[in-house]
Amino acid sequence: MQTEYLNASQAQLKKWARLDDTKVRQEEGVFLAEGVKVVEELLASDWEIKAFLLMPEKTKYWEKLALSARKDIPMYQITRSQWEKIGQDREPEGIMAVVGTRQIPRISSWLAKTSGHILILHEINNPLNLGALARSAQWFGFDGIILSTNSTDYTNSKAVRASMGSIFHLTIIPDIDLNAALPKIKENFFLIGSDVHEGLMPHPVKKRIALILGNESHGLPETILNMADEKWSIPGCGNADSLSLPQAAAIMMYECTKK
Repeated sequence: MQTEYLNASQAQLKKWARLDDTKVRQEEGVFLAEGVKVVEELLASDWEIKAFLLMPEKTKYWEKLALSARKDIPMYQITRSQWEKIGQDREPEGIMAVVGTRQIPRISSWLAKTSGHILILHEINNPLNLGALARSAQWFGFDGIILSTNSTDYTNSKAVRASMGSIFHLTIIPDIDLNAALPKIKENFFLIGSDVHEGLMPHPVKKRIALILGNESHGLPETILNMADEKWSIPGCGNADSLSLPQAAAIMMYECTKK
């Protein structure tokens, strides 16, 4: 077990604190992944880890993970006051990774080789929702996620945390103009659009599915719904206005996995 850690410079601390800004993450080519489960999933993936940030007082939470990590990854000790300027958790588990971003594949080449279902998200601007959707997508065996333009960045720390590390096991392709991409996607996938007002009940479909969901406030625009091969709507019997987006998505993804 490593007992001596590097001390972070003020410049490093300032840079890590600024990674809550999308533009900074893109310029620096790194983002933060916080929490034991998130880092555990990161270590089980092929993503590049630039450094670990650790709170020595929380050793009991992250000791096994640190032992399993490659020895050439720098480990920095971070005080609680420093952590509060960088991390998201109110009561942190004391481990965070600085992760290198990776090159995004061309959507055309990825669609040509993917063999399973895919999730398409239109203008999802809540990072917690995006993280929850990624978690469900991995659980139900989806191959990846296509994010439209005007969606939140999937490397947002809140999205990464809410995904519980699922983003490290999915192909995520951001900033896609769906109006231009959907006709091509429909050549190889059965396109299902989610509509809170009307549509068929979710049901098994014996085809490769591209499930498209809109944001929680506005849903999908008519221009996109009209491109769908089928519209799904989840019926309710209570007085609630609607399901949350992650709840509705999980129900629909479950139906997609049925044979």
